[in-house]
Amino acid sequence: MKYVLMVAEKPSLAASLSSILSNGKHTSRKGSNGTCTVHEWLGHFDQNNVTFKMTSVCGHVMTLDFVGKYNNWDRVDPVELFSCTTEKKEASPKLKMPHFLAQEARGCDYLILWLDCDKEGENICFEVINAVQGTMKKSPYNMDVVYRAKFSAITEKEVKAAMLNLGKPNENEARSVDARQELDLRIGCAFTRFQTKFFQGKYGDLDASLISYGPCQTPTLGFCVKRHDDIQTFKPESYWVLQVNVKTSEGREAALSWERVRCFEKDITLMFLNLIKGIQTVKVTSVVSKEKVKSRPQALNTVELMRVGSSGLGMGPHHVMQIAEKLYTQGYISYPRTETTQYPESYDLVGTMQVLQPSSEWGSEVHTLLKEGIKPPRKGHDAGDHPPITPMKLASRSDLDTDSWKVYDYIARHFIATVAQDCKYLVTTAKFEVGTEIFSISGKTLVSPGYTTVMHWQAMHKNDATPAFQVGEELPVADVKMVECQTSPPDYLTEAELITLMEKHGIGTDASIPVHINNICQRNYVQVAAGRKLIPTPLGIVLVHGYQKIDPELVLPTMRSAVEKQLNLIGQGLADYQSVLDHTVDIFKLKFLYFVKNIDGMDQLFEVTFSPLATAGKAQSRCGKCRRYMKYIQAKPSRLHCSHCDETYSLPQNGNIRIYKELKCPLDDFELLSWSTGVRGKSFPLCPYCYNHPPFRDMKKGYACNSCTHPNCPHSFSTNGISTCNECDGVLVLDPASAPKWKMGCNRCDVIIHLFEDAHKVTVEDNVCECGAQIVNVEYKSEKSKLPKGVPEMSGCVFCCQEFSSLVEKHRAVASKPVAIGKSARGGRGRSRAKGRPRQPKDKMAQLAAYFV
Repeated sequence: MKYVLMVAEKPSLAASLSSILSNGKHTSRKGSNGTCTVHEWLGHFDQNNVTFKMTSVCGHVMTLDFVGKYNNWDRVDPVELFSCTTEKKEASPKLKMPHFLAQEARGCDYLILWLDCDKEGENICFEVINAVQGTMKKSPYNMDVVYRAKFSAITEKEVKAAMLNLGKPNENEARSVDARQELDLRIGCAFTRFQTKFFQGKYGDLDASLISYGPCQTPTLGFCVKRHDDIQTFKPESYWVLQVNVKTSEGREAALSWERVRCFEKDITLMFLNLIKGIQTVKVTSVVSKEKVKSRPQALNTVELMRVGSSGLGMGPHHVMQIAEKLYTQGYISYPRTETTQYPESYDLVGTMQVLQPSSEWGSEVHTLLKEGIKPPRKGHDAGDHPPITPMKLASRSDLDTDSWKVYDYIARHFIATVAQDCKYLVTTAKFEVGTEIFSISGKTLVSPGYTTVMHWQAMHKNDATPAFQVGEELPVADVKMVECQTSPPDYLTEAELITLMEKHGIGTDASIPVHINNICQRNYVQVAAGRKLIPTPLGIVLVHGYQKIDPELVLPTMRSAVEKQLNLIGQGLADYQSVLDHTVDIFKLKFLYFVKNIDGMDQLFEVTFSPLATAGKAQSRCGKCRRYMKYIQAKPSRLHCSHCDETYSLPQNGNIRIYKELKCPLDDFELLSWSTGVRGKSFPLCPYCYNHPPFRDMKKGYACNSCTHPNCPHSFSTNGISTCNECDGVLVLDPASAPKWKMGCNRCDVIIHLFEDAHKVTVEDNVCECGAQIVNVEYKSEKSKLPKGVPEMSGCVFCCQEFSSLVEKHRAVASKPVAIGKSARGGRGRSRAKGRPRQPKDKMAQLAAYFV
């Protein structure tokens, strides 16, 4: 028996593919990484009886990063990032994906890759191949071992056709993705690190945790700021219009439009007004009707779906694509990343319409089209990647959540519209002679609604028709006047308009465009206003103006557009990977050096917009060096600044900072702070100096008192550690700053245990419980005691002591078996772990711990 390993891009996709390929006759088991499922069934492949194993990855297996020392912002000059060594690291270390794939590939004869059919999918193909090459019977780089499935929808027909027409993975496309990853990493990180450190160290009200630069992100922001500049520099200009209202034979008033449209000279307009002012009647000189066509849409591609999602559905493009991905993996639509707007000749249009016919939403329209005969779709652009986005199976409102239904409903209606008739209408224009001037009025009359019956939001309004006029007819004048108007500035860019600009200038791909737009929103460079308009923030404006002042090419789309063309040539096998990479890196390195040298040009703009650190923030705690008060800067990233020492200290983010009882760190004399996310959230004390400058070898930057190994400090992990955390490799530590709502929390993950509320004092003793956790002593004031029989003081194990069970509440996750850390692990006191393994809880102890919920 031979074995075939098949790998999909997501667990849900693997499940759907397995069900189709095995005709529902597969067995399933959980993979060793606990996330991916393995589906198995018997079948035939390459004229052999085989066992198929279908599993998946979870997106990229590997990610590109700098080698260890270059990830330290404080010790590495950013210019080194253009030439330093990079390495592939596991994208999700917790999933242990390379190990899992190698394990499942052990002894397998064939590898079939069912990754998404785009360049990123090709890149993941080779990540999978690298992971399994040491455990398969033959190297997966052999042509007769590895195969690539090409498919555009999760339907039985598509999937089984792909299985019968397997190809080979495209290494050129994979290499083009590698090149893009490396360029974005080197360029983005170098600029981002330099400008983040430069500006955050100078300005206190700069509300940004990261001041990032991206080769695609920054030109995207540039479009938004350019429109903002156009609005700000716009100078309105007055112009004048003549308006004539006449009474129709039906007794209604009709407003006529001046054939000259408008005049920018008031005196001239006034002259024309005087020529017609006394006229009592006007004469109809002509009535012309012309039939016009409103064309049905072309087949749907990714960019158009994002545009409509933003302008019509009110969703951000990133959100739209997340929904489309989910609909695709559920089998409702075809692959949502495509540049093609033309159906292949073999596409079964009638079959797809028949799938949609039972719908209560648009079924009657589909029935009519099938009965009368569908219209051949308009010719579009064939990018050679994937067919357009189409519905693959019927869904109803009850099958999907609200946003998913909106996207699916649009995709279905758009598909139906592409094979419907065009919308036809008459445009009737009547012209009037008013003295020496000509006026007109136009209106539309619907002839055939065509596709607008299903895309009803594009239907014509009933009040668009022109009143009936006859040539030679004379109508009384109701009013003649001159109106002053002003030219108006353009509006802010909408997401839909920005997507169009990015596509036009070659910024990003159909997959990355929504990511770049999402990034400039999340990083506080633009804000999304009503109508999905993108309004630049002061930070976004000053950044773009700064780039324009130093080196306009850093923000113009031309640079990235040229790079994208080179990357596409790599994908087509027409350009050398290393040559493109080296040439582009060299160009941006020179630009970076010039940027650093001339950063004062951008800094002058920042000075006008933001306040210096010394004048920002409020007095918070004393510096251990000069004993003066440091200022707490609340703008992101929150930090402390000592203006006397000119030192800035990082703090934990996204929480509340307050003074902790005016206590000081025994090591450096800095006043301690308490950080918390609320009464019921996580909290811990910290020393600002130790948090930034770890005092012990086993501590890292960003460690608070709950990870400090000081042997006798009353706030340290050594003194307050109670038990190892069952959720991670951290330790549950009593938070002495949490009184009177006492809690202990893991110093690594989000596990929180609330305990002994309103207790006067809680301390961790040297003694150890049989389960391995430290004994805790609890003291209440006599009148507030919650202990059995009202005793004021008691010692016991938080996990095992029955008297404590009603006073302890697990807040986040399930804690089952507390593992002893021993006093030695908390600073050398008590029982030594070196003498043997930490004891596991007895069965009774594990049962007692089960009350945590």
